Amino acid sequence: MARPQGTIRQSQLITTFGPGAMVDLPRHSVVVGGLEEWNLGPNKRRISEDRLVTKIQELLKCPTVQLFAPPAESDDPRSVPTGITAWQFPEWFIAQTSPRLGSRRRPLVHQVALVPYRGGWRYEDPETGRKHVVVPIRFVQGCINGHLSDVDWIKFVHEGGKGECAQALWIEERGTSGDIRDVFIACGCGASKSMAAAAARGTDVLGFCKGRRPWLGNDAWERCGGAEGPAQPNRLLLRNASDAYFSQVLRVISIPDADANLRLAVDKVYDDFLSGVSSIEELRYERKKAKVNAALDGFDEAVLLVEIHRRQGKRLPPARKIKQAELETLMASTDEIGSDVPDGVEFFARRMALPVPRPKVLEAVDRVVLVHRLREVMALVGFTRFEAEMPDIDGELALDVSRAALSRELSWLPAVENRGEGFFIEFKKTAIDEWLARPAVKVRGQQLADGFTAWLARRNSAKDEQKPVFLGVPYVLLHSIAHLLITAVSLECGYSSSSIRERIYVGDSGYGILLYTGTPDADGTLGGLVEVARRIDKHLRAALDLARLCSNDPVCAQHCPNDPHEERFLNGAACHGCLLIAEPSCERRNEFLDRALVVATVDAAGAEFFRE
Repeated sequence: MARPQGTIRQSQLITTFGPGAMVDLPRHSVVVGGLEEWNLGPNKRRISEDRLVTKIQELLKCPTVQLFAPPAESDDPRSVPTGITAWQFPEWFIAQTSPRLGSRRRPLVHQVALVPYRGGWRYEDPETGRKHVVVPIRFVQGCINGHLSDVDWIKFVHEGGKGECAQALWIEERGTSGDIRDVFIACGCGASKSMAAAAARGTDVLGFCKGRRPWLGNDAWERCGGAEGPAQPNRLLLRNASDAYFSQVLRVISIPDADANLRLAVDKVYDDFLSGVSSIEELRYERKKAKVNAALDGFDEAVLLVEIHRRQGKRLPPARKIKQAELETLMASTDEIGSDVPDGVEFFARRMALPVPRPKVLEAVDRVVLVHRLREVMALVGFTRFEAEMPDIDGELALDVSRAALSRELSWLPAVENRGEGFFIEFKKTAIDEWLARPAVKVRGQQLADGFTAWLARRNSAKDEQKPVFLGVPYVLLHSIAHLLITAVSLECGYSSSSIRERIYVGDSGYGILLYTGTPDADGTLGGLVEVARRIDKHLRAALDLARLCSNDPVCAQHCPNDPHEERFLNGAACHGCLLIAEPSCERRNEFLDRALVVATVDAAGAEFFRE
């Protein structure tokens, strides 16, 4: 059995290295294959989360879809191999020859001109016959629809005039800065061109996209722009650049519902016994089996049949917004939510009694809920390049976004489930409404909205109907408080700040913040966040103290969101010295932050939610 070329954590296949992502392996550069190339093995693990499946069916307009965990490597060497196929990409290489003194010129060759060597490739010098190591070129091209291909270097260097030129190509670095303007592609016929021309936006130097999808196979092509839309111009893309791959992930927190016990019971035996049941008679036959009868004991046959039919492909009924359902659950209970049973319980929370008399810092807090156990399910639904398409304020993904496909024929999606603990803070709606009515808050809100408008004008999107909307001042306020709290509680809770995640709830029913841990194992359930929440007044005061003065003040506090020179349009008074945290912890990629809305800064006062 061939040894794998590399390993990736299951969660990374959802967030970073899903289908279509470029990965550097020890000996190859590859693009991760589509879902058809994922060998889940005979022991594939299905993940159940009906709220998430409902949203995916609506989003992708797919009548039926299942969620499975990515393939895991088995510890048993005799087991059936599992894994993911990756396709070699790009197909152009740079030969690591020894250049002459003072020259930084190396051959640029296609794979067909290389010779096999020990499972890899080598460049054979036509003059000396020596074989040289090759490395993949770091420049490729793509479009905003997610397509990916090699640059046609022959046409590029000849500006389309000598597409049939057969002279050797070279890549040459003429400067010492490493800037792209100092990198040139040269041909043996004397033609040369700077890579700066390829990087220029608003031009068609690289031609128009032909719709190649190498992660789905060498023969995977589609018309760029669809049946009626225009083909997009190719853009230069660096293989390891941060804008080369943006995964689109849907996240939900599993919350109790009336049918939870029914679904849990059917889950235990559905795949093995009930997936083909279509009538009461067939169900009765299956219930004669001891394992099935034990799992379904106490449930009515008609109710069971409805649940089975629902799983067999019938469209689920429209559901509430993702975050709306979670917020209403967290706000509904006066005491406990869920059951405090260690085994099989996905969610258990208990409302905490606030201290009496109420500290001033908690005057705007309505309730604190201690979440002892929770389960987060994340599913990969697609990806984009160049521009990230984030979920909206309700946790939903836009229906009309041009997301790239994960497979040729969609029947399942990769998902992971994380278990953890945390706490939820609900803020009084009246307090936030009164704060919003203050003139200084309106002025600051307009400044943030102007910054968003300036960012939108700079955004490289050709589709006006997909323009995002400003999330609103209440969201920026709660988002900033969440970042400050993550920094404050990480000093005592036992978790690093990158292990704590946020979930911001802003809606007609109320306002709240959920801080929680989420890991595939038990490391996120140590109880540290629940314990610090019992002293929430202390940690909230510490968070506010962190916000009052930044190490980069007064520059940080004086930042204007719509300043075209700084190009930090989506943030107010926020930088790495105060509000920015690890991106895996933030649901908005460290955007929509402003500590001037939380406390008074050295530059502004009057818009703060927490007054002295």
